[in-house]
Amino acid sequence: MPSELSCSGKKRERLSIPKSAVIRGCGAYYPERVLSNADLEHMVDTSDEWITTRTGIKERRIAAPDEASSDLAMKAAQKAIDMAGWEIDDIDTIIVGTVTPDYMFPSCACTLQGKLGAKNAVAFDISAACSGFIYGLSLSRALLVSGQARRILLVGVETLSRIVDYSERSTCVLFGDGAGAVVLEGSPEPDVGVKSVAIGSDGVHGELLYMPAGGSRNPATHDTVEKKLHSMKMNGNEVFKIAVRGMEAISRKAIDAAACTIDDIDLFIPHQANFRMIDATAKRLGIPEEKVVVTVDRFGNTSASSIPIALDEAVRDGRIKEGDMLGMVAFGAGLTWGASVVRWEGPAR
Repeated sequence: MPSELSCSGKKRERLSIPKSAVIRGCGAYYPERVLSNADLEHMVDTSDEWITTRTGIKERRIAAPDEASSDLAMKAAQKAIDMAGWEIDDIDTIIVGTVTPDYMFPSCACTLQGKLGAKNAVAFDISAACSGFIYGLSLSRALLVSGQARRILLVGVETLSRIVDYSERSTCVLFGDGAGAVVLEGSPEPDVGVKSVAIGSDGVHGELLYMPAGGSRNPATHDTVEKKLHSMKMNGNEVFKIAVRGMEAISRKAIDAAACTIDDIDLFIPHQANFRMIDATAKRLGIPEEKVVVTVDRFGNTSASSIPIALDEAVRDGRIKEGDMLGMVAFGAGLTWGASVVRWEGPAR
């Protein structure tokens, strides 16, 4: 192996810089409690037919009172680490995509680091809402191929039930809680693993989907609590129109960057916002129904965790095999969006 001089003037071995980033394992966790459409009929003016017709959602999972985002994240992370055959000490970077951390600070990633005992890792959060996992994938790839990280734990996790107004039927029927995780490492082989990532944002439309209070703009007061400003607010129709167009465009950008075509995609894993959005995006891209992973009927919209949860399910039930080309795309508050093309490699042999 080539050597180079250190800052002290002594010779040291030069570590080779990886040429690509590879996912070695995945994991998911969703709480035990199921909140069905029938349950919601007793909580708000809605019906199973209304929810199913408009969203495709039949049920969602809700975190227990003593479960916070870091608790969900830890269980998903451990499954991903176990699949890869790694030890906790192997991880040098922890990235968590979430808008529902345990606390305003410290970060959910630091809380997760403490729970895992990952003493060798640097840890931080990404706030990109439903696009958080794709944003994290972009950053993970950059860190690995630049040599700034060797092994990364990337988690998407949300406890959206904590910020949902269950008297507002247009939003409360959509969201659930869950966590999904992947572990990545650099590879000396070119053109494997994460082949491309494309991301974007537009803050002009931020108030189409946001939580008005709790930050420095509107800190907590009796008035903000009484007006339910600590719950998410969404203009669903406008978000839908922008999201479908945006997800199509960013998916095509990622596919072009990966030097492949729509036909090369073996499985399409979109953000699980609602079935109509998934279906519209797939049709605009020309992706057949049998290639689309759908979990929204059972978990609802779990924001940053929806793609890694769907990925983990498809890996574990055998729909994804080594060498398969995966297309992933998300759209979320910010507004933010992102897409990636990944060649599934799985655990190192």
